[in-house]
Amino acid sequence: MKRLPIDLQSFQRIREDGYGYVDKTDLIYEMTHSGVYQFLSRPRRFGKSVLCDTLRCYYEGRRELFEGLKIMKLEKEWVRHPLSVWI
Repeated sequence: MKRLPIDLQSFQRIREDGYGYVDKTDLIYEMTHSGVYQFLSRPRRFGKSVLCDTLRCYYEGRRELFEGLKIMKLEKEWVRHPLSVWI
């Protein structure tokens, strides 16, 4: 049985340390390729930070973190995109 990633917001750590992860990466691919603005509204503690970190890893082209997930069947190019971080 896999451990639950309680209080973890790092997609990389969740994947590398073998925590349980519900694979919704096909929705991330659809969201990033639809050309439509998205509004994400979720209650507290429902994975907004993990989603943002997953998107960051995806845009950085970190293919190795997505091995075995649904997005691997959809994405063919894995291009690294420049990102800016605002604090």
